[in-house]
Amino acid sequence: MIKIVLKDGSIKEVEQGISVLELARNISEGLAKIATSAIVDGKVRDLRYILEEDAKVDILTFDDEEGKKAYWHTTTHIMAQAVKRLFPNTKLGIGPAIENGFYYDFKVDKPFDEDDIKRIEEEANKIIKENLEINRFTLSRQEAIKKMKELKEDYKVQLIEELPDNEEISFYKQGEYIDLCAGPHLQSTGKIKKIKILSTSAAYWKGDQENDSMQRIYGISFPKTSMLEEYLNMIEEAKKRDHRKLGKELDLFFFDETAPGMAYWMPKGLKMMNILIDFWRKEHEKRGYMEFSGPQLNSSELWKISGHWDHYKEDMFVLTDSDGKEQALKPMNCPNAIKIFASRQRSYKDLPLRFNDIDVIHRNEKSGQLNGLFRVRMFRQDDSHNFITEDQIGSEIKDIIEIAKHLYGIFGLEFELTLSTRPKDYMGDISLWNKAEKNLRDVLDELCGKDQYRINEGDGAFYGPKIDIKMKDCLGREWQMGTVQVDFQLPLRFNLSYIDSEGNKKTPILIHRALFGSFERFIGIITEHFAGAFPVWLSPVQVKILPIADSHMIYANQVKEKIEKNGIRVEIDERNEKIGYKIREAQLEKIPYMLVIGEKEVQTNTASVRSRIQGDIGQIKIEEFEKILQQEIKNHVK
Repeated sequence: MIKIVLKDGSIKEVEQGISVLELARNISEGLAKIATSAIVDGKVRDLRYILEEDAKVDILTFDDEEGKKAYWHTTTHIMAQAVKRLFPNTKLGIGPAIENGFYYDFKVDKPFDEDDIKRIEEEANKIIKENLEINRFTLSRQEAIKKMKELKEDYKVQLIEELPDNEEISFYKQGEYIDLCAGPHLQSTGKIKKIKILSTSAAYWKGDQENDSMQRIYGISFPKTSMLEEYLNMIEEAKKRDHRKLGKELDLFFFDETAPGMAYWMPKGLKMMNILIDFWRKEHEKRGYMEFSGPQLNSSELWKISGHWDHYKEDMFVLTDSDGKEQALKPMNCPNAIKIFASRQRSYKDLPLRFNDIDVIHRNEKSGQLNGLFRVRMFRQDDSHNFITEDQIGSEIKDIIEIAKHLYGIFGLEFELTLSTRPKDYMGDISLWNKAEKNLRDVLDELCGKDQYRINEGDGAFYGPKIDIKMKDCLGREWQMGTVQVDFQLPLRFNLSYIDSEGNKKTPILIHRALFGSFERFIGIITEHFAGAFPVWLSPVQVKILPIADSHMIYANQVKEKIEKNGIRVEIDERNEKIGYKIREAQLEKIPYMLVIGEKEVQTNTASVRSRIQGDIGQIKIEEFEKILQQEIKNHVK
């Protein structure tokens, strides 16, 4: 018998040599029916995996992140099998599960058209009904290459040749279809409910523009039809809320081919950006943060000391100055914050020192990865670098999470925390890494409860572990927002120090943190979250005055001047158009309040008020309207 520690901490004794699926059945038939894969001693495994010794086993379902991946990875093979049946000359690229569904890259004789995609989807759903058994097998490197050459899968041969010498080479087979794959996969094609193909796009082999062009097919699948329907409805709603579309319609920002990945901010959009920045500044000044600004261009020597030159150079814009020396536009602010700290001797009495900045930074993102404001090459990160003593780590992180709760709460956004641990290319002493990870675990255990937060193994920064803040919007979509990173490495590399209470030099701990992530990306997210109908305090135009006729313009301007003096952002629609048209236009612009002004309003020193949310409010004195508006702003931003 062997002992299995389950996810809830309970221990189950089972016979040696049983599969994970049999273990799931041993727990309950219901669990066995919905299980997709498992984590065995920290590694994701097939349900076919045989348990030979004591182990910790988490049975995964579609509700788990890794469980979804197994479900979607199985689905991508079904789609690829459908493509091979219909278009036998097609060559297979790669087909991973991604955040929302899956894709597969194919080398094709001609791009798939709409009819082709329809046929592929129909054939894939036919393969599901065939309920083909899915089997895993391994081959030696020589046998694997031979098998893929027989199948004329050139790209798979290349992948095998690039695998490390000691790598196990596994395949999955369903019916006539065989694919190189590490897995895990479900037991049969019938375990999938239904496949929906979402879109197609051009791609390059391994994402490199120098390589062969391919065609990528994106798809999605769910274990319940109702879940698929909900997802497709969400996709349709998301299209209406697309921030790139709304950015143009609301005259906020746009992108142009002359500056890929860099937004042009229109006056209204920049007004909103500045409102958000002012709000951010005030909230941080209250909490002892000090804003600084540093150079945009730094010598390569700075980036070599920080480690970015070795770990991040390909994502930097590197330039050569007139003396032939290499420099780089800064992709992040930490080395400049470090220079500010190091500009004079610091004392333990100074700590924590919280240096925040919103300087523009540049990252040389690949063109295929650019995505509106979500992925850009130039942006303003809401950065802070907090220099603290080791015994301040817990309290400082808790304070940062409290700020995040407040900031997100203003926008009605909910979030959860994820611990990202040491990556393969980590820098520095492993004992310091272990200490930093323990500190973060202790804080999260206290804030969230033990095992009540997600762990993302190997996704930390190269200089330290981090807490990632993941937010859900009104459509249930998850966004990576802020991050809190504990760094023992950079203070050592830059030889930073402070004088402790006994007069000795000590190395500070550095906490890197961003809460919005970047102002650009955050505006993109909340544009979609609010569908462009921003809360009144953030709206670039809060009030639109709509005079019915030219004769009412003098009074309209008097009203504008009066309420502008109280800090309210207001415009007048001076066009010679019917009032119904002006109202519809203001509604399309998602203006929070409209003031309709006619002869009656002029005579009574009032305005007929229309609210974006409440509709017609009626005739109100201007002073009373100002009180209503200011109270609404106060209620939003507490």
